[in-house]
Amino acid sequence: MMEQDQAIERASKIKAHYEKQLLKLANVTGVGVGFKRKNNQPTAEVAVIVNVIQKKPLAALSQQDIVPAELEGVPVDVQEVGKISAL
Repeated sequence: MMEQDQAIERASKIKAHYEKQLLKLANVTGVGVGFKRKNNQPTAEVAVIVNVIQKKPLAALSQQDIVPAELEGVPVDVQEVGKISAL
């Protein structure tokens, strides 16, 4: 198995373990696995992706609604997706 495949498998297990907990945070609309983005460009780093309606400064969030930077050593990337609604 390739290194990237192993990273995706590990991130998938971490995502499954923490998904319900992350979805309870204010502003969170979804959780997935993908490539971390930096300066709005994808990187080669596999991460747990947390989708939010709007990115906010940490100071604007209550302590219990802050998304962790990593989960069990797997990076977490917060990505703004806006409000999602059915068509």
